[in-house]
Amino acid sequence: MAPSRSPLNRRSIVEAMTELLGPRAVETGDEQLKAASVDRFRKYTSVHGIYDGPIPGAIVYPSSTADVAAILRFAEENLVNVVPRTGGTATEGGLETVVEDSLVVDGSRMNAILSIDPVDMMATVQCGVGLQELEDTLRAQGLTTGHSPQSKPLAQLGGLVATRSIGQFSTLYGGIEDMVVGLESVFPGGTVTRIKNVPRRAAGPDIRHVIIGSEGALCFITEVTVKLFRYQPENNRYFGFLVDEFANGIDALRDLITAGYRPSVCRVYSPEDARQHFAGFYQGKNVVVLVAEGPEGIANATAEAIEELFAGRPHERVDSGLIRQWFENLNWGQDEIDAEKAAMLENAHLGFTTEVSVSWSRVSELFDCVMSRIRGEFPRAGDLTMLGAHSSHSYQTGTNLYFVYDYTIRCSPREEIEVYHKPLNAIIVTEALRLGGSMVHHHGIGKYRTPWVRQEHGSAYYLLSTLKHAFDPEGVMNAGTIFPLEPGASAYESAR
Repeated sequence: MAPSRSPLNRRSIVEAMTELLGPRAVETGDEQLKAASVDRFRKYTSVHGIYDGPIPGAIVYPSSTADVAAILRFAEENLVNVVPRTGGTATEGGLETVVEDSLVVDGSRMNAILSIDPVDMMATVQCGVGLQELEDTLRAQGLTTGHSPQSKPLAQLGGLVATRSIGQFSTLYGGIEDMVVGLESVFPGGTVTRIKNVPRRAAGPDIRHVIIGSEGALCFITEVTVKLFRYQPENNRYFGFLVDEFANGIDALRDLITAGYRPSVCRVYSPEDARQHFAGFYQGKNVVVLVAEGPEGIANATAEAIEELFAGRPHERVDSGLIRQWFENLNWGQDEIDAEKAAMLENAHLGFTTEVSVSWSRVSELFDCVMSRIRGEFPRAGDLTMLGAHSSHSYQTGTNLYFVYDYTIRCSPREEIEVYHKPLNAIIVTEALRLGGSMVHHHGIGKYRTPWVRQEHGSAYYLLSTLKHAFDPEGVMNAGTIFPLEPGASAYESAR
């Protein structure tokens, strides 16, 4: 596994960072360091003030690419583990510190919108720019990134790219990997790389994807250029339908997508999941949600296809205004997170998720098998207060399933993750892999899903581990993220 602590002591690390960046860029407060040691922002132990993991030595706030390069040069020379952070809304443990006296490198002060180009349809920003701020700025000019994850009020561009995030309108606009044009990033030792902004090229492998989704395990993203679209909300058309079977909803999505239509939103919710979103009208049924978006002609053609699709299928119609209202209140900001934390303390209750992807032909089987196994095998099934799923991101070849589970906690805070989340997560992941799907659709591997990373990639794990070998030879970048830590091995050796 990774070394239990940096070869340098905490005082030496803090002194070096203070000299390098200045005292205002170095945070050493006990509460701040404890909070920085976890990233599951709804983590039950941290809500109770319990921080059992290694505590970082400092949080540092670079203000430029040159600062980041200097930090990573110091880290490699002194074998100090670095945990890159921009945004802090991760859920899979990728930001948690597993090495004592790690450096948490927070890019949130690198928050300049560098350029907006309405001719070439690109925006270039520093890593710490908030997605909400960028969207507000763009929409005032009639533009949008098309990216709208639920974490939009809190998310920052560097973290979105690092975790290969996806947004609620992905069926039309794609995931973040489809939006990124070019990147700047810093690798261990301080090497700065810039991938230029071009529409497309065939100059070897697409090296953007060395960086997109790297989760801070290879480099620190400092600058991002994303493509832009025209913002035309006046053309949006909202649809909601109730269907009797989850499989019926999935079949409808498949028929629409494979016919060539791209509604921006394309979802189906199981009754259990629908209850928490659509309690006023779901009637115990599965809910299909669709949004037609884009230029008027395209939005109208998509809307007509949706009408024709459901005209030939048993369904009940939902008022479009209810669907629109739901979308306008879907995103989570700090107020919602704080309210959920308060509810956890008051009720000893927690909700969590595991999202996977699978081909169309196996979607219903995956849903049925997961539901059956959890209800029949999970020893604490009686503590579940909700178990459901929804499909929210669809493609020509398949879709994702976003499993949701809520439970009453009848154990100590320290035991919660082992007693509840890990076994539930394991059932979902192993069923997805068994059926030829992916163990993760958009939350990233982090540290929580590393037990299955070799099974996920098979013989292609050689490609992934070679990247770690080449770009992080000393193993100083985010130990334990993506690449599982092995007993008795260094962070670098674990990735081989």
